[in-house]
Amino acid sequence: MDSQDFIKHFTAAAEFLASRKDEINKLNVFPVPDGDTGTNMSLTFASVVKELQELPASAGLGELRKAITHGSLMGARGNSGVITSQILRGFCEGLEGALAIDTVTLATALQKSVEVAFAAVRRPVEGTILTVIRDMSLAAQKSVDAGLDINSACRVIVEEAFASVERTPQLLPVLKENGVVDAGGYGLALFFQGFVAAMSDQMPSIERFNPVLSEVYVPQVAIEQINDWEGSDFLYCTEFLFTSADLDTEQALSYLATIGDCELLVGAHPNFKIHVHTNEPGQVLNYMTERGQVKDVHIHNMQEQSEQRNADLLSSQTEPATEADLNSSGSFSLVRNAPKQRGYIAVASGNGMQKILESLGVDVIVNGGQTMNPSTAELLQAIEAVNADEVIIFPNNKNIIMAAQAAADVSDKQVAVVPTRNVPASFSALFVANPGQSLEDEVEEMIEAASEVRAAEITHAIKDATSDHGQEIHTGDVIGIADDSIEVVGKDVDSVALQMIRHIADEDCDTLTLLAGDQLDQATFEALVEQIEASFPELEVDARRGDQPLYPLVMAAE
Repeated sequence: MDSQDFIKHFTAAAEFLASRKDEINKLNVFPVPDGDTGTNMSLTFASVVKELQELPASAGLGELRKAITHGSLMGARGNSGVITSQILRGFCEGLEGALAIDTVTLATALQKSVEVAFAAVRRPVEGTILTVIRDMSLAAQKSVDAGLDINSACRVIVEEAFASVERTPQLLPVLKENGVVDAGGYGLALFFQGFVAAMSDQMPSIERFNPVLSEVYVPQVAIEQINDWEGSDFLYCTEFLFTSADLDTEQALSYLATIGDCELLVGAHPNFKIHVHTNEPGQVLNYMTERGQVKDVHIHNMQEQSEQRNADLLSSQTEPATEADLNSSGSFSLVRNAPKQRGYIAVASGNGMQKILESLGVDVIVNGGQTMNPSTAELLQAIEAVNADEVIIFPNNKNIIMAAQAAADVSDKQVAVVPTRNVPASFSALFVANPGQSLEDEVEEMIEAASEVRAAEITHAIKDATSDHGQEIHTGDVIGIADDSIEVVGKDVDSVALQMIRHIADEDCDTLTLLAGDQLDQATFEALVEQIEASFPELEVDARRGDQPLYPLVMAAE
């Protein structure tokens, strides 16, 4: 298989995956619109195809590898897209030095995919796309041992990919409870099957495989398989650059896990970045200096705060900027362009949400959120649009955090990500903005401020389900969501909103922010605000129009 054959097969496989994206999307266990796995994976592969098809006919494997690595990173959307891009990056690294692709080079490339993909996720979870790529790699190695040619080896790998997908519900209880297989793993298996079918000029056939485990089932909702930004029990945030030509990365990560949490080791030999929350930063540094060279060490006490956070959104706002200029691509809005040391980027949808962010000092607003996950390339364009040497990004959605981190990693600027999972959290983070601090100190305080926000979202169920509290959910029901869990199910926004406030506002809360979505007209919103003020006189209610899609009401208690 030469490079032109590879491009042809890759393109066919990407088109096949795109044709099945809706099927993959339906495997989502949460009954609300989300950053759909099938859509995000297909767009990631489509970005690769675009770069591959721009290569000259004489392109060799070296140029092909660069196009795949760059195209997948720039096109990555959502967590599934970012992990897919890391699988492809590892595959290309494994092909380094190869003149053509045979069974041995295929096995080497898949093994490298496993290493890079697992390194990209701080706490890998079994029963996900990571398990599937690892099982595919093992099947490739067995094919080498058996002396199979590449066509036979690829068929073996495809069979193992689907077998691995079929096993995912046994490894991840949330999948078994919902009667489905892992969506990302299924997408990867479909892509590889499409690739192998193209090798033999056949159309893929998967009728024998059913990603839904039973004909009739009522999903039980259980969310958040991987939480990269949970609260830490340790005192010191310790991060540094590390150089070693022979570091055993698995051994190093295992050690970091024994002495702290939030451990992260990214990069490739010889250059790495290491991050861990620990009570013993000295021990971490001693361990690593025995194995290589350490530099640019930063140790922060996470319990310290230098400023009192302003509790009232209204008092912190200024007039919105008048110089907003919509980027020609429509992917982001450049709010202010005066040169500065540090700028801010936020992801949001809805005119009201965006105006509030503008007034809080955001320089660039990327259009996106649920079902609209911006790509790495779009976030990178936004970073470059900020007229500053340092940039802080607020993703405002759990499915955008990894893409934001990927954009930060490849930018020439100093970029940090405050891993906000909703827009109100970024409001609170911006309240403590202090560009006079170091970038690390400001980010640390912003993360702390955002963590104190208790946000809730109210929307309509898009399918029947059962919450993890045992509540039956029917299509069209109004549901209240907090901490990735459906807490309240009802028939109208008003009653669900009142119940959700009781859930998120404890005795320490004194401020409640309400953001009306585009589905909630102003008269209805004002009547609801009156009900809330009468029912919760102890709370200062700040009611605004967010005009966000999909969610009639977003709330935040502080």
